[in-house]
Amino acid sequence: MRVAQAEAAQAEVRRLAARGSVNLAAVEPAVAEIVAAVRKDGEAALLVYAARFDGLAAGQSLRVTPQEMQQACDSVPAEFRQALQQAAANIRRYCEWQKPKPWMRLMRPGLRVGQLVRPLEAVGCYVPGGRYPLPSTLLMTAIPAQVAGVSRIVAVSPRPAPQTLAAAALLGIQEFYRIGGAQAIAALAYGAGALARVDKIVGPGNLYVTAAKKMVAFDCAIDFLAGPTEVVLVSHNGDPAFLAADLVAQAEHDPDAAAIFVTTSAALADAVVREAERLSRDNPVAQRSLAANGLVLIAATRAEAMAFANTIAAEHLTVSRADLPEVRNAGAVFLGEYSPQAIGDYASGPNHVLPTGAVARYRGGLSVLDYLKIISVQECTRAGLQNLAPTVTTLADAEGLAAHAGSVRGRLENSAKKAKTRGADA
Repeated sequence: MRVAQAEAAQAEVRRLAARGSVNLAAVEPAVAEIVAAVRKDGEAALLVYAARFDGLAAGQSLRVTPQEMQQACDSVPAEFRQALQQAAANIRRYCEWQKPKPWMRLMRPGLRVGQLVRPLEAVGCYVPGGRYPLPSTLLMTAIPAQVAGVSRIVAVSPRPAPQTLAAAALLGIQEFYRIGGAQAIAALAYGAGALARVDKIVGPGNLYVTAAKKMVAFDCAIDFLAGPTEVVLVSHNGDPAFLAADLVAQAEHDPDAAAIFVTTSAALADAVVREAERLSRDNPVAQRSLAANGLVLIAATRAEAMAFANTIAAEHLTVSRADLPEVRNAGAVFLGEYSPQAIGDYASGPNHVLPTGAVARYRGGLSVLDYLKIISVQECTRAGLQNLAPTVTTLADAEGLAAHAGSVRGRLENSAKKAKTRGADA
């Protein structure tokens, strides 16, 4: 891990702030070819790519049957099923707390406004199937959709592990396809044979998945473009063993993961570096990650330490409870020594699909809100319209939109005529 302080630390923070999203240039030509082929030829192209990249056997169905999912669920240890159930219960409860509610309120006499909350009709949940099976990602992407009320949830994963299929069975997922990569994203976005298109695609993936999500984003909604894992820890007097353990835990995700420690204490910085080296000794992925991207920033003050963290806008951020009011930019926040990022990765309830590449400057992690539409509602009485008319017509006239103003004036004039007619008839 590199150690930087004073001007060197500030330079590192500027570099990290400008890191942007993951560089996809190297894979985009290949991804463009795959996406175009699946969009044009549908299931025929999807079968070719699934056989080439996803290990689909000759004659094997793209779709996993509910019976296969249940068999996988029956085959995994009971302890694993219980862990899935506990994690799922926490995630579901958090999403229920998070879900917005419809409402109607009186803005002023004669004017009522409100909102409808409606789920998307179909979403695709991408579950990576590469270095590690990630059944937890199925929980994190499918449960918010269920709480939102999405009627059709499609899961896709290349070479799905029994643990992932077990999670699907426990959640009651009915549509699961053994496909991955750019071909899976294209199939979800445009449809392929029996796999009908979805309204939105969520979930992390490799460079090919990320590039494909970028390419289809104007035809099918996506959550965001996720890059390698990032963590920033801010501590000035914490336990070096705990801090180092969190750095190593996130570093083992990927050789490109970024593990960053921010402190005002040079002595603590040295202790954390030594402990991280010890803990990663038997973890080759974490070793490579820490050597390439591990960083310690020594700040002059606690305020500067938090300024560093907010500027970096990392996926995971650990701070003390005292520093929580100063947090502005983070995908997810972990408070204190006994809140490792691993609890968020699996079971505390908040989502682990989080923004990377400084995207946390403008959005948080995946949530139930990503599966919902907020539809505005407004209702005026005649008196309410009469009250609001001067404001609306003045603004419409100023913008040169005569028909807008006319739609208001005409109603009031027509209403006045009707009132006169009724009076004359009486």
